[in-house]
Amino acid sequence: MKAKYITFALVFTLAAGGAAAQKKQPKQQSAGGITTEMMQQMKQGFGSSAADKALRNIMVNQSPTKLAINFENATKFDSHFSNRVVSKAVTDQKSSGRCWMFTGMNVLRNQAIRRHHLPADFQFSQAYLFFYDQLEKSNLFLQAMIDTYKKPLNDQEVEWLLKNPIGDGGQFTGVANLIDKYGLVPSDVMPETYNTNNTSSISNLIALKLREDGLQLREDANALYKLFPKGDKAAQHLQAKKTEMLATIYRMLALTMGEPPAQFTWQQKDDKGTIVETATYTPMEFYEKFAKTDFSKYYMVMNDPTREYYKVYEIQYDRHVYDGQNWRYLNLPMEDIAPMCIASIKDSTMMYFSCDVGKFLDRDKGLMDMNNYDYESLFGTSFGMDKRQRVATFASGSSHAMTLCAVDLDKDGKPIKWMVENSWGLDYGWQGNLIMTNDWFNEYMFRVVLEEKYIPAHILSMMQQEPIMLPAWDPMFAPEL
Repeated sequence: MKAKYITFALVFTLAAGGAAAQKKQPKQQSAGGITTEMMQQMKQGFGSSAADKALRNIMVNQSPTKLAINFENATKFDSHFSNRVVSKAVTDQKSSGRCWMFTGMNVLRNQAIRRHHLPADFQFSQAYLFFYDQLEKSNLFLQAMIDTYKKPLNDQEVEWLLKNPIGDGGQFTGVANLIDKYGLVPSDVMPETYNTNNTSSISNLIALKLREDGLQLREDANALYKLFPKGDKAAQHLQAKKTEMLATIYRMLALTMGEPPAQFTWQQKDDKGTIVETATYTPMEFYEKFAKTDFSKYYMVMNDPTREYYKVYEIQYDRHVYDGQNWRYLNLPMEDIAPMCIASIKDSTMMYFSCDVGKFLDRDKGLMDMNNYDYESLFGTSFGMDKRQRVATFASGSSHAMTLCAVDLDKDGKPIKWMVENSWGLDYGWQGNLIMTNDWFNEYMFRVVLEEKYIPAHILSMMQQEPIMLPAWDPMFAPEL
């Protein structure tokens, strides 16, 4: 009896399943998907002509950039400049993101060489300042973990911090704050090491350690502020714990970069190589003698067409030192920025400058020109976004800092082209420099730092505005590498 029942039940189930299958409707395609008809239309756009086949056969084996080189523009390279600041030996940041540091220090270096008649190859130690940059950024992150301990891990600010605990990129404010705090030393007193020239490995290890320590500080802060509601004792315990963590970071940096000198003896030579003086300095004493600068008289201006012009903006956490200043800038149209740059160059003063360096760059010549590559003819389409649209869609932004040192003016005083001293070595570009047409300058230049004396009074007065604070994840935060 049981066997008959089981058999009947099995037959009934199979029959019911079959009926359900018969009633099941075919799955309908989403209205947003690629349909067969759409696919046919797309295929029609790629012809089977001999020209299409020949082009395909070429392009599958070559980079579009190489194939898009504009032959008509190839002979228009010109290295003449009507106004140029005489630059010295070209530096090389190697495989690191320290362009911001090299650029800022090159501005000071050029002034120091002229004022003190130092050899042309004199350099300040980038390794010295980078050591403290990494230590200060570590402190900035750990203190931010304490400051935001009440916020959940999925809070946007906390998430951003954990995604960006440290990096080797930066901007001019970092140069100013670090030098004002730690001074400078010559490059032969603290030379480059493998890990200052190749920063990724040690930076990744420090970032891993910082994330671990940051989580621990958040847990400790939550426990301590419950135990000590008034906050003073909790803060003392947290600062002591943070100092222990930073001691580990200091050790990691000292092992891979060398320990910065507290005092050193240095032979000063003139531009003929003759020893002028042998003296003992602290880093701050050396800075005050050879490169003392009032950084409060340097101002950053920016061209960001996605935001209102003639307003001051500041970006949260965009600093290198916790007790330093965030990056702050006045947003200006290009027609206001160019005359100030020209005035600085005419007065033999280089500038910190940043741009979207990879766009339309001929790496062999070191020429940045909107006409270097003809992608439109190659692909049979246009790429028509303007600067505002490119910034808004994350297609363009400031990526690299260099030293603006030359401009070529026409008979009416209008810029034809510009030149920057780069930090990618003497063999890159044109004698270590990059040349850009004025059209390229207008489209892909973003930031420049100017001394107060080159800024007209009406623009200088705008700098005193209360800044509009932008979050750390704003697209303009992107540090120069």
